[in-house]
Amino acid sequence: MSVSPQSLALGSTGSTRKPRRRSAYPMWFFLPAAIIYGLLFLAPTCASLYFSLTRWTLFSATFIGFDNFLQFFREPFLIQGLVNTVIYATVTSAAKVVLGMLLALLLTSQIIGRGYLRSVIFFPVLVSTVGVGITFTVLMHPTQGMINEGLALLGIKGPGWLTDPKLALLSVALVDVWKGLGLATVIYIAGVVSIPKDYFEAARIDGATKIQNFVYVTLPLLRPATNTVIVLSFIGGLRTFDLIWAMTKGGPGFASDTIASVIYKQYQAGFYGLSTAGNVVLFLLIGILVVPLTMFLNRREGHE
Repeated sequence: MSVSPQSLALGSTGSTRKPRRRSAYPMWFFLPAAIIYGLLFLAPTCASLYFSLTRWTLFSATFIGFDNFLQFFREPFLIQGLVNTVIYATVTSAAKVVLGMLLALLLTSQIIGRGYLRSVIFFPVLVSTVGVGITFTVLMHPTQGMINEGLALLGIKGPGWLTDPKLALLSVALVDVWKGLGLATVIYIAGVVSIPKDYFEAARIDGATKIQNFVYVTLPLLRPATNTVIVLSFIGGLRTFDLIWAMTKGGPGFASDTIASVIYKQYQAGFYGLSTAGNVVLFLLIGILVVPLTMFLNRREGHE
């Protein structure tokens, strides 16, 4: 029996083709989640895109094109808000990565009261952000706050943490790190305990020191946890509002304004279309910064 070249080609390609992996659930099983996602995310997003192109109130909307965006970018304090937002997100995410990793290494070692210390570190995550902001506003008062009073006992004149334009944004960022550090630490603890002990045993046999263990074993294997902390912290920093508003309301002046606080001020003034355009700008900013960052981190992780 003769076999044609076409049949050989089909046979060869057919033998190497991998069978499609079928889902364990039928497609309609995902329908309820898709409906909820569409109602709670897609519909409001599309509505925001439309209303950002209008001058609207609760009872009427007038289409004006891109005038809201043009006016938003003409605001004199918007550029400072953009810069402050990126600085805030960068500082808080970097601090959470470094401190979270160090605390995770400490809390996975053989120390007394390890479980209690883990609870203490995670406790600020559970506290209301507004409550934390009000509390630290009192503690950072330039003359009556406990922080400056404690520094005065040491002979150090405390700065105006929230009244100095050069320190206000970084002071709020410091409080943000204190509040969110527990979540970063928990993520790193999960990463540390998932590292197989065989790697450390092999490194010990090769005569590796503790520093070499950290640099060549722990640090590379913690890359997935590091990527998660960076992305979550960076997104949280870009969209932060409640802590800044509770502590400084964007002041003094516009020194600690972020895009979110600028948007809220426009909303307070009754410029609803303008504030909606600001929300779209914030959405695009997060996408422009976070998507390439995530792709870069995932590519680096895949090359390890």
